[in-house]
Amino acid sequence: MARDFETSKPIYLQIADFIFQQIIREELKPGEKLPSVREMAVEMGVNPNTIQRTYSEMERMGVVETRRGQGTFVVENSEIVTELKHTFQQEVISSFVNKMRDLGFSNEEMVASLKIFLERGEDK
Repeated sequence: MARDFETSKPIYLQIADFIFQQIIREELKPGEKLPSVREMAVEMGVNPNTIQRTYSEMERMGVVETRRGQGTFVVENSEIVTELKHTFQQEVISSFVNKMRDLGFSNEEMVASLKIFLERGEDK
């Protein structure tokens, strides 16, 4: 199933973010093998070279490791996963706050509206 990608960010980074989110949600566990480059390329609807670049970038970041002849695996390092969670959390918060500020909301208004939103259970 091919995915729809944004034009504002390189596809290989969007795929990396997708995999990072799977790791954060624990859909991919430490030590778990990622799909082969070809399998992932078919799943994402992209060229295998794009997936190879994705995996290489993720390995450079220390999130996955390639074992010769075996494939690419999520590292077994809980600190990396914790750092990944924190990074994504900060990106989401920053985006939210910047958009709300652009709309003219104060910090107090943001906190109050977020609190109301969460109390109502409107988190989906």
